Parts: sequence; structure tokens; C-alpha cells
Amino acid sequence: MKSPALLPRPRSVKLRPGNFTWTKADPLAAVKSIRSESAPDHAEGYLLTIDRRGVRIEFRETGGLRAAEATLRQLRRQYGRKLPCLRIRDWPDFARRGVMLDVSRGRVPKLATLLELVEHLADFKINEFQLYTEHTFAYRKYKSVWQSWGALTPAEIRKLDARCRELGIDLVPNQNSFGHLRYFLEHPPLRQLAEISEPYEGSTGDFLRFPTTLAPNHPGTIPFIRDLYAELLPNFSSQFFNVGCDETWDLGRGQSQELCARRGKGRVYVDFLKKIHDEVSRRGQRMMFWGDIILHHPELIRELNSFGVPPSGDLRGKSPKPPKDGTPNVIALNWGYEANHPFDKEAATFAKSKVPFYVCPGTSTWMTLIGRHDNGFANLILGAKAGLKHGALGYLNTEWGDGGHPQPLAVSYAPFLLGAAVSWCGKTCDEKLLRAVLSRDVFHDATGRVAKAAVALGFAHRKFGYQEANVTPFGAVIAAPPPPTRELFCRSGLKYYARIPAAKIRAALTEVETQRAAMRRGKPRTPAGQLLRTELDLAARMAAQSCHIMLWQQALAAGQKKLARKLARSGIRALEAIECDFKAYWPVRNKATTAKCSPFLRWRINDYRRGILHFSPNVARLTPDNKAAVG
Repeated sequence: MKSPALLPRPRSVKLRPGNFTWTKADPLAAVKSIRSESAPDHAEGYLLTIDRRGVRIEFRETGGLRAAEATLRQLRRQYGRKLPCLRIRDWPDFARRGVMLDVSRGRVPKLATLLELVEHLADFKINEFQLYTEHTFAYRKYKSVWQSWGALTPAEIRKLDARCRELGIDLVPNQNSFGHLRYFLEHPPLRQLAEISEPYEGSTGDFLRFPTTLAPNHPGTIPFIRDLYAELLPNFSSQFFNVGCDETWDLGRGQSQELCARRGKGRVYVDFLKKIHDEVSRRGQRMMFWGDIILHHPELIRELNSFGVPPSGDLRGKSPKPPKDGTPNVIALNWGYEANHPFDKEAATFAKSKVPFYVCPGTSTWMTLIGRHDNGFANLILGAKAGLKHGALGYLNTEWGDGGHPQPLAVSYAPFLLGAAVSWCGKTCDEKLLRAVLSRDVFHDATGRVAKAAVALGFAHRKFGYQEANVTPFGAVIAAPPPPTRELFCRSGLKYYARIPAAKIRAALTEVETQRAAMRRGKPRTPAGQLLRTELDLAARMAAQSCHIMLWQQALAAGQKKLARKLARSGIRALEAIECDFKAYWPVRNKATTAKCSPFLRWRINDYRRGILHFSPNVARLTPDNKAAVG
């Protein structure tokens, strides 16, 4: 008998002769669970034995029992009533294995969507979940900020938190608290808290940076943050809290300019981080923060060791205590999303400074519509190796939504599962099992075609023969903002037509359509699986339109007016059909409307109608300057 298709794959699976058959009356009666010293000496270690008499689970702590039950669920889905006799001895590489979902870029999932997701994550043995939040929690004072985006309510968070606890998942609150607060800072009463008051030129001169960062020296900044925490945190049971504080691009450009000149930008950053930490600690929680800024000031990293518990009382009525292991009361989140990110060097820096840290790779699905799995898979594996080597406390797989978050969850399940596998046991992870497990446990498709297509679509961008960091032409061409807005994301998308030959564009289009046809032949047996196929196909249809747009642009540039008009007419019909279907699908999964997620459908329809080629070939093609950004 073949070894079972299990992901995360246990570190030890020994098959034995024979089978065990469940009885119809009470299958749970055949499972015996006991605390035992025979189980691996780990909080989530377990020993699972199946023989002709039944199922035996040995564990030391509840986490081990949950992990064993997750393995048993997968076995039952694969084999039904007749299980193979076997012995599994297993425990994880990382104590904390998480997934973070961005809910702040245009797609705020409904509670039902999140509950479905965490059920899958529990099966993947994930034990931490975060919802990346900027302005999309339903703060009472700021309804005008979030109402057009949708927001998660306190009642919804409490329900999600309760279900996560039942599943053994720690729902960690996440609220950015320094940078990435553009929509708060556009709110008139809060504009005075912004470090800068007006947009400024980005580093490459082809986009604007808008005010996103709090002025650390404004007297109203900490009270604003304190009010957010007071409303947000009581809805969570976690003892951890991710305060963000990444990419503070504006710092030192406005209100804190003189202070940063006098004390140094790194010093100002750390001093403000300490103030935020005090607010968190007073609420009895342990602060997490993104580690990108502090890595630019390595001489200050050791100061994080002094971040202890403030002497004043805990605002939640508990006695704040330092971590039991005596480590600092702060955790750095070491993020990076490319296949060659220097995780090894950065993780070594945090480890040498004795600062607890996570490694935080990503799914690489954002600004791609259908994935960038070659990069994402390599990034996930690289992060796990570096984290294990340097003693990371945890592993957080991040799913971002840059550019409106048009990519659906169906695109992200493959990297979610691979990240869960490499963070559980990197040595035994078998990427070949991805499709089988996704088919059985996520898409519920016995044919395997939907999962096979989902994975293949994530590699389709390679047909272009063109690579850039953080994006693919599939995602960027259709979603590129109108150039006059000078928005950051997907800003080069309308230039790719001059950089990719038509033959390669057609090859990429053919690959997408081939995988769409394969998906249609799949047979998801559940409504959840059918919905995943629907949203995956919608994403693939949008990706295909990026190819059509580039072919139309090439016809315009070549002066082929008749062909360009023909392509424009068919393109308009296709985009209007996608928009109609996308709007119909949207409320099944998400809050608010598609307005923040897919305005690009209207942008491209307008381009077709007006016959606009925003960038001439001479401007759009690769030059020595922009070649440096291309892989």
C-alpha cells in the first residue's frame, strides 16, 4: 500500500500489514486518546497507531491531541471506513505556525468565509491566524473611514475568536500603528497627526507616496493609538498583538524632521516603538512588530531587549508578566517575499541580538491574479530553512492584497498548504502531494483537475519570459491605474506590451485557457468546492484579459487600426461580462462592494473605447535604468 497523502507530512510514517474498518454505529468509540510519556516530548507531539483493533492517540499536551486528530481526519477522507494499519510519530519544527490574511486593500471577507478558511487551516495544523488591518475594523468613531470598504465588527471578531480557540488556533489581533494609515489620515479630524500633509515623489519618479505615517512627536498620536487599542483588543483572547510599524516611508519628512535630524531617524523610530510597546504591555499582551525598519539600524536592535513590562497596572485587569522563558517582551517579524530574500542574514541578526523573531515569507499571489508559485514556493521554503537554522519562534505565511486584492482565496490555498507543510516539518515536505491533498480536502474534486489547474496557473506567468519582483503581467496589465493618478501598485503594467513579444503573450494566454478548460472538467462535489472553482475561473478570466490588452496595445502601436478596433470590441464585451459575474459572486464571499477591488475593469473598458495607448513603445520598452528591476 502506498504511503498516505498527508500534508503537513509527518516526520515518521510506518505502514503495517492489514486494515482497520470503522463501524457505522459509533466510529469515535474506536479512538482511544491518552496522555502518555511515550509521545514525543513536545507540546504538539503525538503518536498515532492504527491496528486491527482500532485507533490509539498518545500525546502530552492538548496541542498534540489536536495535531493527531487533524492527521486522522485526512486519513479518513482518503481511505473512508477502511484505514491502513500504521504508526505515526510526529511533532513540528516551529512552535507557532501562522497565516496572515490582508483585509485592508479592497477585499474584506464575510465571517462565513473566514470560518471556512480557519477550518482548513486547522486541518493544515496551522495554530495562528492574523487579519492584517489598517482601517477595516468597525471602529465606532471612524465609520466614515471604513464604511465604503466594509469592516469586520466586534461581534464577528468574537465569533471568529471563539471558533479559532475551539480549533486550537490563536487569533492574533493585528492593527498597523505607525505607517500604512493613509485612509485614517485622510479623515479631516486626523490629518493633523500625519507626518506629512501632501504626497511626494516616489524613489523612481514614476509614482507618488501619499501620507501614510503618523507623526511620532505629535501629542495626539499616542491617544489616537490608545483609543484604537481600547476598542479593538477586548474582542480577542490572544496574549499576542501585531502592531505593524513597517514601511514608515514618511518619517523625518515633516513634523519630525528636526527631531530626526537631531536624534537620528532610527532613534526616533525605536523611541516611538517603545511607547507603543508600553500601551500593548499595559493590556497584558506581548507585542509583535514588522522588522524591516529596525534591520536598517542594527546598532539599535539590542535595545529591544529592554522592552519589558511597564510598572503601571494592566488595563485588562490582568497582571502583565514577562515571557516565561525570560526573553524580551517583544517579537520581531522578519518579512521578505522574493525567492532570494536574505532570510539567513536577517534571521542571524535577530538571533545574535537575542531578540525573539518569526520568519514571514509570503504566498506571492498579490498583483498576479492567479499566483506566482515558482517564486512563492521557493520563498516559503527559504524562510522555513532560515527560521529553523536560527531558532525562530514562529513562521507566519503572509497573504497581501496590494492593488485592490482581486486575487481570491482559491489562488492562495496551494501556498497556504505548502507553508503549513514546511513549517511543520521541512525535511519531510513533499511538494508532489500538494495537488492530491488540495483535491481531496479543499476543492473536494475526485478528478483532481481543479487543484491541478490551480497549481499550474501559478506557474503560467513563466510563458511570458519576463519577470519583475512582486508582480506578474497577468496581474499588473489589467489592474494598472490610470497614469495621471500616479498610484504605486501595478504602475508599469501598461508598459509590458513593449517588453514581451506577441508570441510569448499568446503562449501565456493559451496556458491560461488550457487550465480553464481543465477546471471545467473537474467535478467538485460540494458547494464550497464549486465556489472555489468559480472564483478561480474569474481570476483566470481577468488574467487572460491582460494578454488581450497587450495584444491590442501592440496593434495600436503598429498602426493596425482595423485589428485594434476589432480587439477593442471583443475586449469590451469580455470585461463587461467579467464585471457582471464578479459583482454577482462578490457578496457570497465578501463585504461591501467591488468598488475598491476591481475599478480597473472600468479603466480598461475606457481605454478600449478611447483607443488610448498611455505609453509609446519608446517610453515603455526596457531601458538600462528599468532593467535593474527585472529578473
